[in-house]
Amino acid sequence: MVKETRPYNILLIEDNPGDVRLTQEAFKEGKKKVNLEVVMDGVEAIKYLKQQGKYKDKPIPDLVLLDLNLPKWDGREVLKEIKTDSTLKRIPVVVLTTSNAEQDIIHSYDLHANCFINKPVDFDNFFDIVQKIEDFWLTITILPTMAR
Repeated sequence: MVKETRPYNILLIEDNPGDVRLTQEAFKEGKKKVNLEVVMDGVEAIKYLKQQGKYKDKPIPDLVLLDLNLPKWDGREVLKEIKTDSTLKRIPVVVLTTSNAEQDIIHSYDLHANCFINKPVDFDNFFDIVQKIEDFWLTITILPTMAR
């Protein structure tokens, strides 16, 4: 099976502008072509994923990077909505958060997160984590083709 050469569509659901910038920079320096879309709260995330309103022409993402601590709808609610929606449930969701609370880890996996990563606080480690996410999810794994 041949890996696709089209750009990967990644949705970053993150309300911290600094983390958004770091993630954007890490993907720019990555090996793969990535279209990184950003929404900053849970309500906008669901609108994006369901292609509602201003997001009606946006592609279903190949991968979601999800912070748990979001305004409006938190990441747990977003994760539950994604994984219980028949159209969205196959999208891999990487929980990327500052939380390392056991209850958040367990609850995320109970809601069918594909992995849980504790977000590093320093620049170099954060950058490294994002590049490892790219290496694993966009190089090693075979992602489902989502209906567009």
